[in-house]
Amino acid sequence: MAEYSKSDARDWAREKLVGVANVTVPTMTSDFTALNEKAIRHDVEKAIEHGFIGSLACSEVNMSMAEYQRMCELMVDQAAGRMITVHHAAFNSLEESIEGMKVAEAAGAELVLLCYPPYFYPKSLEDVYTYTKTLCDATNLGVMLFPVPSWGFQRLHPSDIPVPMLRRLLDDCPNIVAIKAEGGMPHIMAAIEVHRAFHKEVVISLPIEYDFVPLAQVIDVPFCGTNYSAYFGSWLPDVHKLIRAGKFDEATAEWYRIDAARKAVGSVPMTSNGMINRMMWKYHGWLQGYNGGPMRGPTARVYAKDMAPLRKGLELAGLTPTSDPDEDFFLGRNPA
Repeated sequence: MAEYSKSDARDWAREKLVGVANVTVPTMTSDFTALNEKAIRHDVEKAIEHGFIGSLACSEVNMSMAEYQRMCELMVDQAAGRMITVHHAAFNSLEESIEGMKVAEAAGAELVLLCYPPYFYPKSLEDVYTYTKTLCDATNLGVMLFPVPSWGFQRLHPSDIPVPMLRRLLDDCPNIVAIKAEGGMPHIMAAIEVHRAFHKEVVISLPIEYDFVPLAQVIDVPFCGTNYSAYFGSWLPDVHKLIRAGKFDEATAEWYRIDAARKAVGSVPMTSNGMINRMMWKYHGWLQGYNGGPMRGPTARVYAKDMAPLRKGLELAGLTPTSDPDEDFFLGRNPA
């Protein structure tokens, strides 16, 4: 149960969403029949150790609703108030998405990242409004809106969800507390417009590190998440602290320092037609001490040709990846 009500959800978000949030991808047992609970707890502890203030309970993988609920329960229990568990509202339909929000809320998740199903094909922006408001009305949790090209809304507007539509949603849904501003990527126009229009009302997140670090030096961006930054270990939470302290020269030097790692991420295929390679994200984290290990198929794959540049990029950036051989990634650090 959230510690806030709908009426004060935005105040809660303003206080709590200051920092960086990564993503926890669930690990299965070696026979793929159940969650590996020890592995999930391990990843929560590692995220807290690295300074993340929240983590997304990734639902965009092959598991049942009951397994997803258990994953949320494990994350909330292990975090014990030290980190926010973010519900990943990425399911097959509106009805299933509402069910997912209910089980996540019951499990103790504190924030919703609102996504849209692959078979949601809105004919107009009004359809986007209706879907979004219906989900927001169905939960007491704070909701983070997520304009991004992955949903296919650019055929309706280049910003994915334009400011006038966001304005209506904020006015009509008091539990919208944040906007993950990736609309119109790779361009930053929509993100800047969203910040200009709404940053005094809700928390704006710029979740991509190569945008966040420079832009947060000139505009107030308290939150950076959810994202794949487990790949960088504690680097992004540390740089976030530099920026909040006004140490911009140091933050800029850090941005340049890890350029090899940034380019390594960009050199391997991480997304395709709106689907993120979550196995790749597990390998990202495994290089920095997270569990790695089995995911239930079907899943995209990670090949040696991808692993080599990702490991080398961290080495060149001075971010010290694990010395464990890549073959160990497929077993995980807590096999069960």
